[in-house]
Amino acid sequence: MEMMKNFYPLEKGDTIGVAAPCACFDDKRLNLGIDCLKTLGFHVHVPRGIFGKKRYLAGDDSSRAAVINELFADPGIKGIIAARGGFGAMRMLENLDWEMIRKNPKLVIGFSDVTALLTAIIQQTQFAAVHGPNLVSLASASPGTISSFYRAITDIPADIKIDDALCLFPGQAQGKLVGGNMATLTHLIGTPFQPNFDGGILFLEDVGEPAYKIDRMLSQMKMAGMLMGIKGVITGSFDNCENWEYIPQILSEIFDGVPLVMGLCAGHGDLNLSLPMGLDVVLDTARAQLKWQVTQ
Repeated sequence: MEMMKNFYPLEKGDTIGVAAPCACFDDKRLNLGIDCLKTLGFHVHVPRGIFGKKRYLAGDDSSRAAVINELFADPGIKGIIAARGGFGAMRMLENLDWEMIRKNPKLVIGFSDVTALLTAIIQQTQFAAVHGPNLVSLASASPGTISSFYRAITDIPADIKIDDALCLFPGQAQGKLVGGNMATLTHLIGTPFQPNFDGGILFLEDVGEPAYKIDRMLSQMKMAGMLMGIKGVITGSFDNCENWEYIPQILSEIFDGVPLVMGLCAGHGDLNLSLPMGLDVVLDTARAQLKWQVTQ
């Protein structure tokens, strides 16, 4: 079932492979996440290679990348979900077999530090990916999070109306949905995997970052030229971010005049709506609506 160009949704009965591109994880929470996927009707393949440990990482860079390469090469695996975020995805990007991956499209799912992997996949292969819960997140996910997750990985992306939105600059914009975790995106600047947001609708979220750090990250993005050509901006949750009241001011200065709305429940909050990334969307910031452009 291919509902959109470059979007490869899953069906009940498909097998989802588990990767560990970032930090090591709690086995109990991993198993609870696996149970959640099974309850939703999927088979789950858990490679032995994900249980490695090197400091805070789930094994060394080559072994974490090898698991992803193996999952992409396996025709029986239809989707890949990250075990957790933390840190580490950017370290193993150069070890991925991009030529092989391009020949074996699959839907990759995750968020937080997994943003580095999702962004690289979208840019290197043009495949869509889903910014949504990692496997350990599903262990304690809210019903709304799970419902959105299931819809995003199996069907045409659902339009989103943002409740309690804060519109900083009204307007309509169309482009490819890009972005993810702000800190992770910033740390890709100057690497071979620096994100290209030109012509895109930029989604940003973060957790535990005080306002001055958010200011610093956005300033660096702007000075590096990463924000040139952006058509619109939509922000998700900024949980546990000190001096939150400054964030709208910072965003207004950085994205002066670009259609911008805040308040999407996606990221590290209790409700983490899943977002198919790398697909064309229309953003109406005055109406606080995000719509995917469906081509069947």
